[in-house]
This record gives sequence, C-alpha cells and structure tokens, in this order.
Amino acid sequence: MKANEIMSKASGALNKIGFGLKKRSPEILVAVGVVGTVVSAVMACKATTKINTILDETKEQLGKIHEYAGNPDAAEKYNAEDAKKDTAIVYAQTGVKLAKLYAPAVGLGILSISSILASNNILRKRNMAISAALAAATQDFKDYRNCVIERFGKEVDHQLRYNIKAEEIEETVTDEKGKEKKVKKSIEVADPNASGYVKYFTRSNPYWEKDSSYVEMFLRSQQNYANDKLKATGHLTLNDVYDMLGFHDSKAGMVVGWIYDLDHPNGDNYVEFDVKKVNLPNEQGGYEEAYAIDFNVDGNIYNEMI
Repeated sequence: MKANEIMSKASGALNKIGFGLKKRSPEILVAVGVVGTVVSAVMACKATTKINTILDETKEQLGKIHEYAGNPDAAEKYNAEDAKKDTAIVYAQTGVKLAKLYAPAVGLGILSISSILASNNILRKRNMAISAALAAATQDFKDYRNCVIERFGKEVDHQLRYNIKAEEIEETVTDEKGKEKKVKKSIEVADPNASGYVKYFTRSNPYWEKDSSYVEMFLRSQQNYANDKLKATGHLTLNDVYDMLGFHDSKAGMVVGWIYDLDHPNGDNYVEFDVKKVNLPNEQGGYEEAYAIDFNVDGNIYNEMI
C-alpha cells in the first residue's frame, strides 16, 4: 500500500512538472533560442579566425597550379585545360572546408531561430483559443441579458447588471412655508465594482457638469460620434470610446470593440451606450450621482481589425 502511495505521489509530482513545463514552453523556447543565437554568433566569430589558414592553403595550391601550368617543359603533360580543372577542384575543396568550418554555428543558429518561431506559434495558437473562448463567453452573456430583458424587462436587467439595491436616506427639504424638515427617500445604489466593461461617469470625470441634461446630451453626442467613426474606419476599439468619454484605457479595451460590416456582420454594426442614472457610495459615507454606462461590444476584434 505504501509503495502504491509513493508511486501515486511521484506520478502526481511528475504530472505537475510536465504541466508546468508545457505551460512555460513559450518562455523556455525563447530563452533557448536567444542563448543558442548568442552561442552560434560566438562560434561563427571563432570560426572566422581560422579562415586565413584555409585561404593560405588555397593560395598555395593555386600558386603551384599556375607555376606548373606556366612551365614550358611541362606543357605537354599539363596544359591549360588541366590547370583549369585543378583550379575548379581547389575552389570546390575550399568551399567544402568553409562550409564545414561554419556548419556548427549555422546549424545552431537555425535551431535557435526555429525555437523562437516555435514559441511564437504556440503563443499564436493560445491567443486564438483565448479569442474563441472570449467570443463564446461574450455571446453567451449577450444572449443571457436578452433573455432577462425579454422576460423581466430592461429595469430588472439593470438591477442585476449593476447590482442595484434600494437604500433609504434622509435629506433636508424646504416646504411651501419655508420651513426645513427631514424626509426619508429611497434611492438606487449601484455596486461601484461592477464587472465587465461597465464604467461610471461621475463628478471625477473631466467632462462632468452639474447640469444632468448637459451630461446626458454629452453622452448621446459621443455615442453618435462613435458610430460615425465606426462607419468611417470599419472598426473601433473600446479604448477609443473610453478616450471619448474621459475614462482611462484598459488592457481588454485594446482588442475588444466593434466591427462594421454589413455583408458579414460580426455584431450589431453600431455602438450603443446602455446608460442608467444611479448613485454610488462616496468617501464621506454618503452617496453621489453617477451614470452607469455599459457597452454593446462585439467582442475580441483584433484579428478582424488587422
């Protein structure tokens, strides 16, 4: 029993090591390729120092051929045609010697470059797999939201999307007689850490204005501008839209966005800001007005964009 347990643990450890090596194979291949390239360059430099020896031997052999061919006494036994053939043989032998001299460096260089290319191929396949998974997840999420909207309505979808909860607060109001009194009011408070590509347009945004009608007009105009740009360029990244609205770029925003193609639609063929006015907790323990903005991105458009 103990022997089986030891074998099982050893097998598990080997599997973990094998998985780790497979996971890190691109980095390992690149490291091997870089080291191999450097070593091949050093070997080539070292081989270059031996070229003069080979060339000197070649000059010596060619000198003997020319000397013998130019000797009138040997003209009958060794003519110009013989000298030409021997010269070709000497050059061929020299080429072989040079090839053998640089063969180890060239071979190692080829293997090193192949290692780097293999690493790139692995990463490319992994990126394609990630892109496919992201596209499937994005579509599934869209389908799920459409089902929620169809069955329960847009308001329920917003409550689930932004994790909105009703909170009761007290505020001071002035009645018709000019007297101040405190009244309780229910407000919708959203989760500031909503997942996905949601952004909150708050007073910290450089385009924020106290007048809510101005903010809503700004968001509509930027949405129209985003659609015009999408039609003009054929593609639009989420970071492009973030920049229009005064938000910071994101890593996902570099490859996620929209594609405009009427013949082969990749998505909706238009940009839409799903905007809802909410409240967010602030640092003072109270709440501040904000606009939750979600985006109808098509998903990963990197390959289509290229």
